[in-house]
Amino acid sequence: MYNSKIIGIGKYVPDNVVTNQDLSKIMDTSDEWITERTGIKERRWVVEGSDDTTATMGVKAAKQAIERSGLDKDDIDFIIFATLSPDMYFPGPGVQVQHALDIKTVGALDVRNQCSGFIYALSVADNFIKTGMYKNILVIGSELHSHGLDKTTRGRGVSVIFGDGAGAVVVSREEDNSKGILSTHLHSQGEHAEELVVKAPGMGTRWVTDIIADNDENDDSYFPHMNGQFVFKNAVVRFSEVIMEGLIKNNLQKENIDMLIPHQANLRIAQFIQKKFGLTDDKVFNNIMRYGNTTAASIPLALCEAWEEGKINEGDTVVLAAFGSGFTWGSAIIKW
Repeated sequence: MYNSKIIGIGKYVPDNVVTNQDLSKIMDTSDEWITERTGIKERRWVVEGSDDTTATMGVKAAKQAIERSGLDKDDIDFIIFATLSPDMYFPGPGVQVQHALDIKTVGALDVRNQCSGFIYALSVADNFIKTGMYKNILVIGSELHSHGLDKTTRGRGVSVIFGDGAGAVVVSREEDNSKGILSTHLHSQGEHAEELVVKAPGMGTRWVTDIIADNDENDDSYFPHMNGQFVFKNAVVRFSEVIMEGLIKNNLQKENIDMLIPHQANLRIAQFIQKKFGLTDDKVFNNIMRYGNTTAASIPLALCEAWEEGKINEGDTVVLAAFGSGFTWGSAIIKW
């Protein structure tokens, strides 16, 4: 059986920078309030009318990843796209990428696992390659949150957190089983599904026709809702558990971690995990300060920047971990 290995990484973020000071002009908040609770100083938001969408940002990140992999686009034999913010209700953006890149008629799969979406997508790619079904898989995480946020004081607890952007990797066959993705670990706990949720539009709750018929200006069912303290408390526990699960599976210790890249949900969560695992600053990469929480894009965005800055090198043990809506969470242990 083969291993899989990341051989190309790419990213894309919109040009438009929105600072905490900018947000304080449109809602009752402040730089101090946001920074203290999240660690975020700024984020990128797509400008209304821009050509940037979840799919097109994913395409831009994918082009960079394919170029850096040394492969041709027609070497890609499967596409996996993780997002909670597709351009259309259906079809998903995977097929849009296939069309935009003019790739032959390969399969395209969309993953809806929110903050852990990229880990789930990477796990699917890893196992497709390990079984020999595919050789080169394009995995994308991309989000356009800004058009769907409540940018008033009512929504400040959520809206200040999220940003737009995309990241992508090319995952390819590796015959040396000591290299590449060593293992992935996935979990869920649906009893907490409504602690971090967008309820509408949904066929089982309120569809678009219901929203239009009610015409209720106070209806917030189609904006994100988050029980912040509850999510935080669960996140720090599940992050720790799933990282340890991966280390134990591969007979590794905390001291063997060369780079931890956590999902960029909240800088305070990342700092808690860093302290718990006794990792120095050079062994944890965070960029939430600049981009906010980009959900499925956050890990590939951070992974790309860490690699570009020379903080990930051949032979390093890299740990990816995420937790989010569902609840779902997961980790990946990689020998670079």
